[in-house]
Amino acid sequence: MESIHNIKQKFNIIGNNYALNRALEKAIQVAPTDISVLVLGESGVGKEFIPKIIHQFSCRKHCSYITVNCGAIPEGTIDSELFGHEKGSFTGATNMRKGYFEGANGGTVFLDEVGELPLTTQVRLLRILESGEFIKVGSSKIQKTNIRIISATNLNMGKSIQKGKFREDLYYRLNTVQITVPPLRCRKNDIQLLFKKFSIDFSEKYHMPPIKLTEEAMNFLENYSWPGNIRQLKNLIEQISVVETKREISVEKLKEYIPDNIPSLSFHHSNDERFFQNFSSERDFIYKILFDIQKNLNDLKILTLQLIKNNNNANFIEKNQKIMEKVFGKMINHSNIDDSLFQLEDSSKLSSNNDLDYEEVEEDNNLSKNDSSSFSLQKKEIEFIQKALRKNSGKRKMTAKELGISERTLYRKIKQYGL
Repeated sequence: MESIHNIKQKFNIIGNNYALNRALEKAIQVAPTDISVLVLGESGVGKEFIPKIIHQFSCRKHCSYITVNCGAIPEGTIDSELFGHEKGSFTGATNMRKGYFEGANGGTVFLDEVGELPLTTQVRLLRILESGEFIKVGSSKIQKTNIRIISATNLNMGKSIQKGKFREDLYYRLNTVQITVPPLRCRKNDIQLLFKKFSIDFSEKYHMPPIKLTEEAMNFLENYSWPGNIRQLKNLIEQISVVETKREISVEKLKEYIPDNIPSLSFHHSNDERFFQNFSSERDFIYKILFDIQKNLNDLKILTLQLIKNNNNANFIEKNQKIMEKVFGKMINHSNIDDSLFQLEDSSKLSSNNDLDYEEVEEDNNLSKNDSSSFSLQKKEIEFIQKALRKNSGKRKMTAKELGISERTLYRKIKQYGL
């Protein structure tokens, strides 16, 4: 069996990360078989190397190797591209055409971004995986092909199946063996090696000295989240190599190219990076932001009232009555600041209760009666809770965790809204 070191040299793979080495080991182990392989990983991590390695060390290495980007082919033509078509089968089909599966007979087909395939195409692909049979577009003749299919995706396939966008039976046929390529932020010790490699490559390409980083700049590079992974690092180094005349790059200069205040919005697989995993759509994420804003506003109102009440400052209220009306939605007098305006079970919770979250503080009905935006937000809150309950089959613990609130708060909300 070929060693990992030789594989890295042959395919120009840089890094010593354990997860990367494990992915290469699995690729070598499954190569001699015809098992279907699903490669998982975020965009830009280098998933395309795995199918190349598998093909190169398989018995099919002397036959065709075809890469198909399923996300780049329009839905109306993808069946023709994959399975071929007969002359006259549709407008513009002036000649008979072989598809990728027929043309790669005996070889390997790599389906990149397989999660983007239309459902109708998924049915056809399942047939090829099960029996090797396919039918060209516009034909009734069954044809056979002998190919190995390797697929890759950066999508969360479990969620795609739940949403009905990907067939579960096809997923299990593609996912006989799963190989995961780690993101760059989990390969911190490899970043310096990658930087040196890309720096030398672009130095030779553009005939100029290689760029170098100060120690502080390298530390910044290693601790950056890299939402675009290796592709982003490579593009960054190429940009700096061409633009900067000074070849030693400081951390201040580096931050001009990659500001450290930009969050990663890429898809995450690890447990500690769940920023978007708890939200099935952008709309849910926006609702969550609105609820957090409501929490901050409620906290501010309560804190302001607490300070005024404790300091007995009626003069402040009189001078700032217009502002107070905008904040609280009603006329506020020192005499009517009582416990009914404090929506906590006791005042000590303001600073000591660790279970306080955006749902724990509710506006008084009188304060929000004329506030249509609050009513609209409440409707969205109900919808958000209902959706989370359905998703978690009514399990309150899991629902509360997804919503980012306590079980006690969720129970109170369910009772309040009659859910």
